[in-house]
Amino acid sequence: MATWVVGDIQGCKKPLKRLLKKVNFSWDRDMLWCTGDIVNRGPKCLKTLRFFYQHRDNIRIVLGNHDLHLMAIAAGAKKLGRHDTLEPILLAEDREVLIGWLHQQPLLYQEHGFTLVHAGIPPQWSVDEAATRAREVESVLQSPNCTEFFAAMYGNEPALWSDDLEGMDRLRVITNYLTRMRYCFEDGRLDLESKGPLGNPGGPAAKNEALDAWFNYPNRKATYDRILFGHWASLQGQTSTPNAIGLDTGCVWGNALTFYCLETGERVSEPCPC
Repeated sequence: MATWVVGDIQGCKKPLKRLLKKVNFSWDRDMLWCTGDIVNRGPKCLKTLRFFYQHRDNIRIVLGNHDLHLMAIAAGAKKLGRHDTLEPILLAEDREVLIGWLHQQPLLYQEHGFTLVHAGIPPQWSVDEAATRAREVESVLQSPNCTEFFAAMYGNEPALWSDDLEGMDRLRVITNYLTRMRYCFEDGRLDLESKGPLGNPGGPAAKNEALDAWFNYPNRKATYDRILFGHWASLQGQTSTPNAIGLDTGCVWGNALTFYCLETGERVSEPCPC
């Protein structure tokens, strides 16, 4: 048995299937984990989502920001953007089954000594604290209040966690940490505008020397936890620490899709485009 973890697929089903063949993946014995963003921007979002649902017994995923975006559109809380490629899902006869399955998926998953999350864990949270707060959002996603949450989900504020936060502000900052974070300050204050590679973040806070990748702070609570994450294509899977395992290698942008084997640490990549 092998457990393979894949980065952001974003509707690029063809390289996913090529990778599965390359590693001799067997649905009888192996498991596939995904860092989220299984849909949007790529050409085969409906087929990719159906593929994941078909093989759901052998799959573990966490929700990414694009997955949540699909759910918000389906709930009527957001409109399709001009770069979205989600319309085939929204028009599909099985959309309720597929999107209903997404509503049951976590924002953070732990097994075999690894933590799977889409974007990361802020410096001031332990893995256990992140898991507890993820469950707050998951509970809302699985409740009748989810439409209200989706309507309030978009936005960059508050930029810093506080135990005193309540309501939608609390849920929004948890969601932003787990599904949108790249750069932040040492206290966990988010900079959601900076997206560039390490050392060249871009964005309004780029000239601030205190700004760094969430995983670069030596005193962060989760320093010794092995965290699998995606979301950050410009990293090309390269981080400054062996315990922060980046897996988004920019498939939808014409780069590559990458698998990581939990048991061996092996990486296998497949060139894109989709």
